[in-house]
Amino acid sequence: MESGGSSSTGCSGRGRGGLEEEVNKGIMDERILILVFRRLNWDPQMVCVVARVSRRLRAVVNRVLWREVCISRAPRMLAALTAGAPAGQARVNGGWNSLAKLLFYCSGGVDSRHFPLTHPLQGHFAGVSRFSKTSGSSFLSRRCSSDLLYVSDPCEHTIEGAAAGEDLGAYRGVFRGFIRSKTRAYLIGRHVELEQRVRCPYCGARVWSMTAARLVPRTAARRLGAHLGRLEYFVCVNGHLHGNCWLAHLSDGDDDAYGDDGYVDGDHDD
Repeated sequence: MESGGSSSTGCSGRGRGGLEEEVNKGIMDERILILVFRRLNWDPQMVCVVARVSRRLRAVVNRVLWREVCISRAPRMLAALTAGAPAGQARVNGGWNSLAKLLFYCSGGVDSRHFPLTHPLQGHFAGVSRFSKTSGSSFLSRRCSSDLLYVSDPCEHTIEGAAAGEDLGAYRGVFRGFIRSKTRAYLIGRHVELEQRVRCPYCGARVWSMTAARLVPRTAARRLGAHLGRLEYFVCVNGHLHGNCWLAHLSDGDDDAYGDDGYVDGDHDD
């Protein structure tokens, strides 16, 4: 009787363990996760929640889900950034998790040597953003005009210490194939030093200051509406761009100047 009871208990324990293992396998199954998040309309904030559950889930999220989020929310932009890559094998510099963060996260503002800020601004989730390669071309010098760069509209912030009538603008962007770009070739060829204090807020890599490199064209300030041309932006070794400017108040007619070829909605699928 005792032997039989022990055997029964052992089998029951193994049964529960086996069931738990099967449940865990189901949660980790990439196909199941894709189906679940497709039903959730690829909500980036829910993906963040899942990524915090465990290291194993975070690995699946970084490898699979962020790619699907990016493709779902910005299909035209992603098609341009990955043009020429075999179907199902598209890759982006810095990883899909970094690109997803760039699409949905405003990096705020930090003090830098060419753009002093008395009161730095923390980053935040950006529910709706518009990225444009037309805007991106305004950030490229003539010698680098053949590069493809997407840049967002500036995110406007009212901060303490700003001059009367000015807001802090924060913008971000990404190059296609940065490792082969003329911008990178120029930075390397001119031995432009990487910044010591600033890191990319999206992938953590080191960055070049485009101001220090003298690669900020006047068209960038005009495109942003930067007051008195006061702006600075950085590009990291993976091709992510982020920057700040002081925004002048624009007239209503200036709003139509931006292209609409990379609209990203963090709350609803477009």
